[in-house]
Amino acid sequence: MATLDTKLSSVVGAKTATALADNLEMATVGDLLHHYPFRYAQRGDRADLNALQIGEHATVVARVRTVTNRPMRNRRGSMLDVTVSDDGGNTLNLTFFNQPWQARHLKAGRWGLFAGKVTEFRGRRQLNSPDFRMLADTDEEETSELIEEFAGAMIPVYRATGKVATWTIARCVRVALDVLTDPSDPLPASLRTEHSLMDYGAALRAIHRPDSTETLYAAKKRLKWQEAFLLQVTLVQRKTRAAAAPATPRPGRTGGIRDAFDARLPFELTDGQRRVGDDIGTDLAHPHPMHRLLQGDVGSGKTMVSLRAMLQVVDSGGQAAMLAPTEVLAAQHFHTIREQLGDLARAGELGAPETATGVTLVTGSLGAAARRGALATLADGSAGIVIGTHALLYEGVDFADLGLVVIDEQHRFGVEQRDALRAKAGKPPHVLVMTATPIPRTVAMTVYGDLETSRLTELPAGRTPIKTHVVPGGDGRWMNRTWQRVREEVEAGHQAYVVCPRIGDDESDSAPADDRRPPLAVLEVAEGLSNGPLAGLRIGILHGRMTADAKEQVMNEYAAAKLDVLVATTVIEVGVNVPNATVMIIMDADRFGVSQLHQLRGRVGRGTAAGLCLLVSEAEAESPAGERLAAVASTTDGFRLAELDLEQRREGDVLGEAQSGARSHVRLLSLLRDADLIGQARVAAEAVVGDDPDLTAEPLLAQAVANLIDDERAEYLEKG
Repeated sequence: MATLDTKLSSVVGAKTATALADNLEMATVGDLLHHYPFRYAQRGDRADLNALQIGEHATVVARVRTVTNRPMRNRRGSMLDVTVSDDGGNTLNLTFFNQPWQARHLKAGRWGLFAGKVTEFRGRRQLNSPDFRMLADTDEEETSELIEEFAGAMIPVYRATGKVATWTIARCVRVALDVLTDPSDPLPASLRTEHSLMDYGAALRAIHRPDSTETLYAAKKRLKWQEAFLLQVTLVQRKTRAAAAPATPRPGRTGGIRDAFDARLPFELTDGQRRVGDDIGTDLAHPHPMHRLLQGDVGSGKTMVSLRAMLQVVDSGGQAAMLAPTEVLAAQHFHTIREQLGDLARAGELGAPETATGVTLVTGSLGAAARRGALATLADGSAGIVIGTHALLYEGVDFADLGLVVIDEQHRFGVEQRDALRAKAGKPPHVLVMTATPIPRTVAMTVYGDLETSRLTELPAGRTPIKTHVVPGGDGRWMNRTWQRVREEVEAGHQAYVVCPRIGDDESDSAPADDRRPPLAVLEVAEGLSNGPLAGLRIGILHGRMTADAKEQVMNEYAAAKLDVLVATTVIEVGVNVPNATVMIIMDADRFGVSQLHQLRGRVGRGTAAGLCLLVSEAEAESPAGERLAAVASTTDGFRLAELDLEQRREGDVLGEAQSGARSHVRLLSLLRDADLIGQARVAAEAVVGDDPDLTAEPLLAQAVANLIDDERAEYLEKG
């Protein structure tokens, strides 16, 4: 008999176990049995070739007669034509498009099992790209078992690799289940009863060998619950531990730099900014580290909220560091904050107020002398606010008293990088994580479940909604009108962005990933516009291969309205703030994701003039890409778009490194479809951990959580 911890080599043999380990990262029976089927084929009874009906899904046993690979006449690629027959001489065609390698398996004279939907072409019945398995030269008993396995009512289909087929996985699962001792159940009995959940062992068997759709549903529900509950218990425990850790309180003071800054504000804070600011201020005053997520749509004023929090820490005698993902964004924050603070950012200079502090920028492109000077202000504490990129993480960057870490665009940083900055503080610093990517509730609950969450939903006064339209890129009349609109905005005294998917002028950069033409490039588009529809306008370029000095010069010229049009890559996606820019043209818009498009268009409409975003694409309106662009054009509600984005992305893309990958704990759970289940699991986890933080009364649950967090993942989560 075997358990979930049993090595696969002792169950399926050394050779197969090695293949599973090398190709699917499976080492134990548990790894194998948690590799769930991603779909189930309901093939029906085996059929004779002369009894097949057009439109039915059939499974047939047949012998390969002929195999021919030929190029297709009207499009690129090839087609593999295969003719199979049964014992009675009846024939059936199999067609495989652009799969010439299948000929290696489909040898004339061999018997196989073939399954698919029966169609008709030129009066002949056929199966298009059918699933198949060739029958080896085995005895009748084994062949009978293979046929039975293939032609059952609900056949599990597994994600496989080129070297480990779904058939191999199915056979290994069958062997493992036959010798498995039912595992202990980690979910508390009261929880299983309350939510009508089947036992763990029964669920594992049922998901691989369902005898009905009802059984399969019950198995999936149970296993989803386990995924959600274990993850939520982990996050709630982590949140509880963080709340108990010591930190230096940063309550601020009356009459300090924050009061002076607030008194100078030329506008009223929104109700949301005040509310969130008060929550953060209260957190900073506590003797335990704040760990808060601040999410808000594009232009909602997150930077203002974070600046006031940093000033409160400065008033408390500490330093605040803001970590930005790019030098362009770091420089933008640096200049914006210095401008907003005025002489309050010039501590030590003649005429500066007593409450003033220093604001320092640290990036990788600083020269040696400038770097030494900047680091000295961090070490002696004269820089109360520090803005930087990954360069802040380097050895030799030391703070006098780091009290607050602000992470801008959290998803751009790895956990190790964030932890490296926090480690530069004597006591655990307060942490404020910001993102302009709106996050659906279930994502926040699952990925950021250990953080307190604040959300900004209002736009500051004076902002106008951005109008968005999809432009057919292949239509010359529409494109002429697009460039005419750019000219109209420039003539009205405004500026424009043109965004392209790639840089250009580099063969490795221009190779297409599919049969489509290469994506449009900054260098090519800028030249074409300068010599064509936008001739005479002042056009600049900005992309990631430019030096930091060159990037800063271009951005300064654009911000000073010395350029009319900026042709750029997504380096301008976040943080760039030029209120005079009113029109955004996104070329090949179908090559960008929903959130990215929403972020890009947020670069315009940041002043009092209306913003316009034109999504240029050659995608058909009815295609998935076309529908995605139409959705972006239909709403400026970033939270609705985030849900749409979640619908179209793999869970691992959302969950990130800690919860995705081949050995992931989260395999069945859908953050969108299972929102209610996740919510229930969160409530249950809070109740269990609240009564018993160390899970002393639930040793099986405690062990399951420990197994979930292996050494590497534990380090990851602890750093998070």
